[in-house]
Amino acid sequence: MTTDLRYTVRQLAVIAGVSARTLHYYDEINLLKPGRNPANGYRLYDRTAVLRLQQILFLRELGFSLEEIREVLNQPDFDLLTALEQHRLSLQARRRKLEGLIATVERTISFLKGDIEMDAHELFSGFSEEKQKAYKEEARRRYGAQRVDESYQRWDNYSNDQKLKIMQEGKTIYLDLVEAMPYGPSSPQAQEGIARWHQHIRYFYEPSAEILLGLGDLYNDDPRFNATFNRIHPDLAAFMRQAIQVYCQKMS
Repeated sequence: MTTDLRYTVRQLAVIAGVSARTLHYYDEINLLKPGRNPANGYRLYDRTAVLRLQQILFLRELGFSLEEIREVLNQPDFDLLTALEQHRLSLQARRRKLEGLIATVERTISFLKGDIEMDAHELFSGFSEEKQKAYKEEARRRYGAQRVDESYQRWDNYSNDQKLKIMQEGKTIYLDLVEAMPYGPSSPQAQEGIARWHQHIRYFYEPSAEILLGLGDLYNDDPRFNATFNRIHPDLAAFMRQAIQVYCQKMS
């Protein structure tokens, strides 16, 4: 970048992929102050301003608020080269995480298509151990420590072959429920599918009718579960909740 090159608001907005309004706002809050064209008073951005904008966008990408960014960039000991080296490390770590997530997504797609088999650990292999621990603790708070611990213990006691069989059985049940959707939630096809799903849950713990109804709500209300079912069919979670309600009414 030529040292004495100057950019107008419009030019820099195009180059950086931001709006002119954003640049104006950064000027208003004293986050990115341009120079002025002495001939007409228009904003002009020099090399220093362009590099500062790059830092702003880097930090925004890393989740910093504008106020936090201003504090960082205005520190007397702020060093651009050191900051770039730190950004590089952060981006490299993020790239490794994304590569792991992409690999997990690709394997899950193949699993849902029936091309490969996966166990439960593989389904979550792209996520951090810390996040998995957080999910387990959340489940213990929501559903009770005894039931969740029992579920994990049961799963750990299965052999790898048993785990693969259970995973495949669950996939088949959900796909069969999709096939039953045109017949309605109270149809024999749907109710037979929910009965199989009920038996499938018993691989993990013994569910009451209240728990089954709660799972139906969870599949719809929890974004993570809902996203999983949406990948199979966008209406599957809602259909299952209705079918579970019919099934539990017959249980009582």
